[in-house]
Amino acid sequence: MTLAENPAILRQTDPEPVTIVNEQSRAPLLLLCEHAGQSIPQCLNRLGLPQHVIDSHRGWDIGALAVAREVAARLSAPLVIQNYSRLVIDANRPPDGAHAVPAEVDGVTIPGNVGITPAEQRQRAKEIFAPLDAVITDLVHRLKPRGCFSIHSFTPVLGGVPRPWHAGFLSRCDTRSAETLMKVIASRQPDLLMAVNEPYRIDDETDWFIPRHAEPSGAAHCLIEIRNDLISSPEGVTQWADWVAEAITAVMQEAKK
Repeated sequence: MTLAENPAILRQTDPEPVTIVNEQSRAPLLLLCEHAGQSIPQCLNRLGLPQHVIDSHRGWDIGALAVAREVAARLSAPLVIQNYSRLVIDANRPPDGAHAVPAEVDGVTIPGNVGITPAEQRQRAKEIFAPLDAVITDLVHRLKPRGCFSIHSFTPVLGGVPRPWHAGFLSRCDTRSAETLMKVIASRQPDLLMAVNEPYRIDDETDWFIPRHAEPSGAAHCLIEIRNDLISSPEGVTQWADWVAEAITAVMQEAKK
């Protein structure tokens, strides 16, 4: 086999790209955690990185999967999980875009991504990104959910700039749901600093799930960002899962009207 034939990167001993929790649920709700995993295909040799970088916010969304699993359990809702690190290919970026396979993240070079060819990027997209995207497409089609919510976390400081918010609720077309989520959580913990469209804004060039799936579905939707130092302990995870589950329930009740 020649390099031009784009050999497969996943081996039998590598994890599957996607895990679905509560797959048989008929709840009209879809949860997603695109930056849940830290796995890296064996053939990519950890992308040349030490483990502490993979364990940091550069490699995954710290605490997001734990919160997402607890929310899914509380709401008996299907949850779609990406098992591979966002450094291999980012599941919430256009797969052929410049942001999908970063050569540098928050001041750290990613050696295994430096000089990646378009063919190599397409192979990562085919084996890791596409299976997740296909599962989301199928579930949106079959469930016709009234709500679609993606759960993420963010680092308190990025590029030396503090990010003071405790949580952010990102949306372009459905600010009503973002406002409801924030209002419900604020009613439980009034001293939290929260905002709509912080710490960043949804954009076609740097986002995937909201523009490509949630918005076209017509469902209530939001990308939920929680500051990762607040969900780095089991107690923090449980507290935020309680708040997020209650807030999503309120949005779903509004969506019935």
